[in-house]
Amino acid sequence: MKVEILNLMENYSVQEKVIDKIRKLINHKNLEPGDKLPSERMLSEKFEVPRSTIREAIQKLEFYGLLKSIPQSGTFVANIGVVAMNGMIDDILSLEDPDFKSLVETRILLELKTSRLAALRRTEEDLVIMKDCLEAYAAKVENGEDAVQEDLLFHLAIARASRNSTMNTFMLIITPEIITNFGKYHVCDKASAYSGIEEHRLIYEAIKDQDPQLAKKRMKKHFNELYKYCYNVEL
Repeated sequence: MKVEILNLMENYSVQEKVIDKIRKLINHKNLEPGDKLPSERMLSEKFEVPRSTIREAIQKLEFYGLLKSIPQSGTFVANIGVVAMNGMIDDILSLEDPDFKSLVETRILLELKTSRLAALRRTEEDLVIMKDCLEAYAAKVENGEDAVQEDLLFHLAIARASRNSTMNTFMLIITPEIITNFGKYHVCDKASAYSGIEEHRLIYEAIKDQDPQLAKKRMKKHFNELYKYCYNVEL
């Protein structure tokens, strides 16, 4: 096992322990929603870990809505009951880092929704951005270059056009990991890349024509290779 992977696992384990200690601190001191936590420096000294580890643990709990950091003021317990907070922290601690297949599966589920919403809500500006991404992807593919990033930029443009900030955020979260690992897992070959040009165009046209059902149908067909990868079935 590579050294960096070992370090990542060790850091993740330490972060879990810090999250659990923060939970115990909140329970022990009977902190209520709106109560302030000790500073990062104090927590670092108390838990005997670097401040960066404290900061990462706090950011993770803040991401899930359990803590709220206010610049120049500190970190506070969010407006959530103790029982719910403890249950959510148990769930957070039981989470595993998502594997590539689960990221792809999440992408499929999200994009079937975003394509439909984009067809309903897209603006002329959205169409311009999508078309630019479509053309950039086609140019890379036809030139024999790797076009994974251009492919995902086209899909991110659709997510942005859906006007659903939560779905857009999820897409932005999972996209870097997908870009990093797409080639590693050999999900799509060169033939798929070429067929993707026409599939992208058809999705774009359905969104342009504001036909949500057709946009979803064409997106689903576009994901045929990903469906085979995730579920071993064809559409």
